[in-house]
Amino acid sequence: MKFFEELKWRGLIKDITSPELEEKLNNGGLTFYWGTDPTADSMHLGHFSSLLMAKRLENAGHHPIILVGGATGLIGDPRPTSEREMISKETVLKNFEGIKHQIHSIFGYEVVNNYDWSKDINFIDFLRDYGKYFNINYMLNKDIIKRRIDSGITYTEFSYMIMQALDFEYLYRNKGCLMQAAGQDQWGNITAGVELIRKKHGVEAYAFTMPLITDKDGKKFGKSEGNALWLDKNKTSSYEMYQFLVNVDDEMIISYLKTLTFLTKEQIEEISKEHDAHPESRVAHKALAREIITFLHGEDEYNKALAISEALFNGNVKDIPVSELETAFKNVPHFEFSDSNIVDLLVDSNIVSSKREAREFITSGTISINGDKIIDLELRIGKEHLLSDKYIVIRRGKKKYYLGIYKN
Repeated sequence: MKFFEELKWRGLIKDITSPELEEKLNNGGLTFYWGTDPTADSMHLGHFSSLLMAKRLENAGHHPIILVGGATGLIGDPRPTSEREMISKETVLKNFEGIKHQIHSIFGYEVVNNYDWSKDINFIDFLRDYGKYFNINYMLNKDIIKRRIDSGITYTEFSYMIMQALDFEYLYRNKGCLMQAAGQDQWGNITAGVELIRKKHGVEAYAFTMPLITDKDGKKFGKSEGNALWLDKNKTSSYEMYQFLVNVDDEMIISYLKTLTFLTKEQIEEISKEHDAHPESRVAHKALAREIITFLHGEDEYNKALAISEALFNGNVKDIPVSELETAFKNVPHFEFSDSNIVDLLVDSNIVSSKREAREFITSGTISINGDKIIDLELRIGKEHLLSDKYIVIRRGKKKYYLGIYKN
């Protein structure tokens, strides 16, 4: 299977600018770029497929450049519904450094900042050297612009397309870049860059887009959607990433294995057969979690996430390293407590709604503390029950956990 055919099989090609690109992708040798604006100090899972695409292209003999848009990040790419909130130069710079470090540490790629060349272009030169190549009707016909015409779009947002095209033209002139890869929502912007290079230099450049990574309802993974899973493990722990990935929708899992891993066609087809035969084993989900977390954070982080998950599933809370307790229970209800009778503790921490309910849960054996089942209605919970002299973990039933923090 040739490279382009594999990309199609993985579902990684949405649009291409010309049929010749297929052969050029197969042959290797192109310098290309992928870009993102530094709207946060870390990338998220929505970026991951594009970054893996850069790696796939590199493995196929192409040369990657990653652009982090310090200039375009100050402007903001037009959204389909409303204008983005402006962020300060200081924040953009901080975010740039965070993403640059992340790309270097994970991929080792060259990172460029379009602020470095955009800041020296004055307004008159911008209009004379770039604006004259863009027909307003051509710009108005771009999908993202058309969707904003009725509700209104500012000149600042309208100019974003030219700024991104300028980036492509600059990288062509200075680094021999002849191809851009982007998400499908960037089609209008990247084709504007192809046109600018053709008009200014008489050279055919190339571009293609990738489908956005979405859930089964078409909601993309991203910061603006409120469901970002950050690639920085200090913002989204490996355990949190693991939990998300092993719980994605069954109908999407094989698609994610194709787009978000380097597993081969044969490996994915074998996993798919096992998934269809025994979906309850979640072998496909576990493979996805293993591949992504190991790639991003290393095998130790994956094993740590797996150990926490298995300890929680089995109720063996004491098997979780104390240093990982807060991570493991980050998203469960927290409460503070001091020495207290078990019944009062359950009521005061809102684990149950009444003393009667507390007694029922205890006598039925559905309450455990630090993995130990509690059946004594008169038990007093105090310092001797603490993990690391600070915590207790209460489980009600099979899945409901609560983290107690002791106060003197």
